[in-house]
Amino acid sequence: MPLNRRDFLTATAALAFAAGASAGADESDPAVMTSHGPVRGLREAGVSVFKGIRYGADTRRTRFAPPSPPDPWTDILPAVAYGASAPQRGGEPYQSEDCLFLNVWTPQPGDGGARPVMVYIHGGAYSSGSGSEALYDGARLAAAGDVVVITLNHRLNAFGYLYLEPVLPGRFPDSGNAGQWDLVLALNWVRNNAVAFGGDPSRIMVFGQSGGGAKIATLMASPAAEGLFHSVATMSGQQVTASGPLNAARRTRAFLAALKIDPADASRIASVPAEKIVDALAARDPLDEAQGIYFGPVLDERMLTRHPFWPDAPPQSAHIPMILGNTLNETRTLIGRREPELFDLGWEALPEALVRHMRSDIDPGTVVAAYRAAYPDQSPGDIFFAATTAGRSWRGQVEEADARARQGSPTWVYRFDLPWLADRGKWGAPHTADIGYAFGNLDRAGAMPGEAAAARRISDELSSALVALARTGSPEHAGLKAWPRYRIPARETMIFGARTGVARDPRSMERELFSKVPFIQWGS
Repeated sequence: MPLNRRDFLTATAALAFAAGASAGADESDPAVMTSHGPVRGLREAGVSVFKGIRYGADTRRTRFAPPSPPDPWTDILPAVAYGASAPQRGGEPYQSEDCLFLNVWTPQPGDGGARPVMVYIHGGAYSSGSGSEALYDGARLAAAGDVVVITLNHRLNAFGYLYLEPVLPGRFPDSGNAGQWDLVLALNWVRNNAVAFGGDPSRIMVFGQSGGGAKIATLMASPAAEGLFHSVATMSGQQVTASGPLNAARRTRAFLAALKIDPADASRIASVPAEKIVDALAARDPLDEAQGIYFGPVLDERMLTRHPFWPDAPPQSAHIPMILGNTLNETRTLIGRREPELFDLGWEALPEALVRHMRSDIDPGTVVAAYRAAYPDQSPGDIFFAATTAGRSWRGQVEEADARARQGSPTWVYRFDLPWLADRGKWGAPHTADIGYAFGNLDRAGAMPGEAAAARRISDELSSALVALARTGSPEHAGLKAWPRYRIPARETMIFGARTGVARDPRSMERELFSKVPFIQWGS
């Protein structure tokens, strides 16, 4: 039977791979045949590392459209340097619309090890970041846990989430969730290539922090992602509601105005230079001029036919084991780095500061009175950061965990309490504090280590819990006390702090206080 073009290219690539693998290669240069072509990585400290593997075609060709698989290749491509991150504001050093790359750390590729595969989705809301940060280096986690670790890049901000359907009907119907379609393509790549890298395609866990966790929550309600992962863990990242199509349309028009494009001529945006699109990301949000313009998943009736966790937990993910975590002092960095004067608030200024930052429609006087009664020794600054953490950051986790508990789904919750040592502990245990612990990278740039002995212990406990979830579907392991499932009304929560142990319904006063008002996620 004659070979078709695809079979011919696959056969040719296999021959080239075999020839290259036998000609001068050694253990320090591991080579793997992926579903699109052969790649060669590096062997470092007992782990095989492959960086910058292409999982999708150049999105400059498909701006605002779902991604496509890459064209197959036959030569063995080097996989020794990170690929480009999505265009964005900020300090990512290498940016391009050609950004669909991923990175793999494995104890041993192609050895039939059937290891769990842990896919990390980076934070930065839906607008910034990449899977290439030193803090996300997967070598230690892969070696210690005997797992395959993968990080990835995908389209962000306007490139990944600008909803063009209202102004260009039928032209880019998937533009509001293009970044999510990238993640679906990446997870299909992971499933198809897990065995080649020593992994088990039936045990793919996705985990992520902040925006990464929110992206995962969104995937849990996305029919296109069904069956692509076996377990999930979200760290300070929730997505209860997506952007409604009408609000997304208002943001689209505001963004076009920032680009000086008339909506009647919106098709011009397909050819606007990427640099100008990035510049326009400085636009203000039409729903709240005090905020930068929001980009995130859209209820578009294609990728998303329902909100991720409203009015209930998504039925398609009910069987999937899930860890949800938050830090004790989320907003001390989220807000406090931009407005350091809030640490020195007085009582008179506290209510107005809460109005600006709680993102909950609740009387600030009621909030202040409740906190002063419950925590009489706290300063106005302490109360500000506690209330904003409870009202805008932790609240989404409560909504998701409670929804999962009502569903009877396997769910575990943690709170990270160990203070970061920087600046005499003023930051407490802030947003992103747990990332370095999860990866075992407390000595890397961006880490927030606490007291050394406790930090080492918690890193072992938390990273091993994530590995256990990937391996068995439960976070319990020999180095950690029993971690019960999250149930209502007990709301069992593992506290990682000076001591590690389970608390029942911690911060119940704060949870009950903010449960008086409906939760509307910013961006919805």
